[in-house]
Amino acid sequence: KVLRAQGRVCVALDLEPVFAPIEHHVGKIDAAVTRVTAATGCTPVLVCHSMGGLVARAWMRAAGPGADARVAHVITLGTPHHGTWLGRFSRVANGVQMRHRGAWARQLLADEPVSRAARFTCWYSNCDNIVFPASTAMLAGAENRFARGLAHVELALDPAVMQACLEKIRVI
Repeated sequence: KVLRAQGRVCVALDLEPVFAPIEHHVGKIDAAVTRVTAATGCTPVLVCHSMGGLVARAWMRAAGPGADARVAHVITLGTPHHGTWLGRFSRVANGVQMRHRGAWARQLLADEPVSRAARFTCWYSNCDNIVFPASTAMLAGAENRFARGLAHVELALDPAVMQACLEKIRVI
């Protein structure tokens, strides 16, 4: 369902079932991008928290060479782009995919055009209790933004981070 919030068209997604492989959710991103584009005539900005950023990147990989033209920008909040140390303890599909410097994350990066990272703003924190070390939430070539002292869920709720994201959306 396409919603309007603060004068903007948006679609909010859930990533259920929560332990499914990351690729399981790719169709949700595709459908949301299609709906927002149809409703506005514009390419959307994706704002993704945590694993949502990996789903967006997996969607871009699956969508092929035209994927970059289908989105204006991608903002990630605490996304484990290079996995997370906690993934080493996981036995569920997406947890294994999010292992720190794991095979899935390395392959995703290898499959992306080098220029793609410039389409990303990646928020990270020194106090993220899920995605650590902090460097795993950054992409080389992206606009990497530091949010001091915020835990994982706080990255998505912090007023200053929200305001910066809305400002980024305004200028794109």
